[in-house]
Amino acid sequence: MKLLLRVVEKIRPHFEEGGKFHAFLPVYDAIEHFLFAPGTITTTAPHVRDPIDLKRFMSMVIVALLPCVATGIYFFGLRFIALIVVSYAAGLSVEALFSIVRKEPINEGFFVTGFLFPLIMPPAVPLWMVALGVAFGVVIGKELFGGTGRNLFNPALVGRCFLALAYPVQMSGSWLKPGAGVAGRLLQYVDGSNVDAVTSATPLALAKGGEYVSLSHMFVGSVSGSVGETSALAILAGGMFLLLTRVANWRTVASILISFTALAAMLHHAQPDRFGPALWHLCAGGLLFGAFFMATDPVTGPITSGGKWLYGALIGVVTVLIRNFTGYVEGVTFAILLGNIFAPILDEMVFALRLRRLKVEG
Repeated sequence: MKLLLRVVEKIRPHFEEGGKFHAFLPVYDAIEHFLFAPGTITTTAPHVRDPIDLKRFMSMVIVALLPCVATGIYFFGLRFIALIVVSYAAGLSVEALFSIVRKEPINEGFFVTGFLFPLIMPPAVPLWMVALGVAFGVVIGKELFGGTGRNLFNPALVGRCFLALAYPVQMSGSWLKPGAGVAGRLLQYVDGSNVDAVTSATPLALAKGGEYVSLSHMFVGSVSGSVGETSALAILAGGMFLLLTRVANWRTVASILISFTALAAMLHHAQPDRFGPALWHLCAGGLLFGAFFMATDPVTGPITSGGKWLYGALIGVVTVLIRNFTGYVEGVTFAILLGNIFAPILDEMVFALRLRRLKVEG
């Protein structure tokens, strides 16, 4: 590590003002900050460094995603690794381009987006669609708003929404049968060209016809679907890690799950032959993954505690309505993007109520 540090310090002058690679300083800074803690020294008081900077905050999310990544590799094989590689290659290229043009450092935020995007994609989707989707999400969902910290929408969901609307056939027919046995698909590379391994029968698609996949299969992950949404067990393991480390706010997660479960249970009680059980719907599709990893994004969600409760309730209710009363089999993506739109308004409502209460008490 010391040798690497000396090499990095030795080549730095080439990227600083007057160096022949000065235009690529944001790329150099991103690599240096990824490998080492930033060495920036404050020149004025207060001389306080936050115990958890952005890089470590994002690292916590990546660690929490590892159970989903592990199950994705086991059930869908080397194809999923290819999705991750393409996602990072395309997304980081766009990030680097914008950073060079703006002469700003590359933000660590994409390291999470690059991990999240393959997890919300069908495993057999063409690789060029992965590159197009993540590039679209970064440009339209984040960079046009000014970059990380200023974006209104979750970039990964923007990319997936674009692909779902632009290429509905490929997005709805690129599912893979999960691997079985001790090795699963660990050493297999399977894509859409292998007809025997492709299936469009996701649990939610089957539920539209009245057929419900075993709850135990969905809990473990041996079902067809987007890579990160199949195993409820892996999602809960990573999600609990986020809650315990306080990277994700429990209010958002709780309000989504409570509102979703309550409305789904009422619909099932009213018409059990039409609407599935609440617990089944809770484990099916991307509800759990969206609740723990997408809706808890601190940038695109509300900042007030009251706003988080309202935000989660909106997402939970809208997801149930889309699943059960529209032609879409899943509604989490649209529900969270709708919640992103309402997040600033919900905060304004909470602030207004607090100010009114203070005036009355005063």
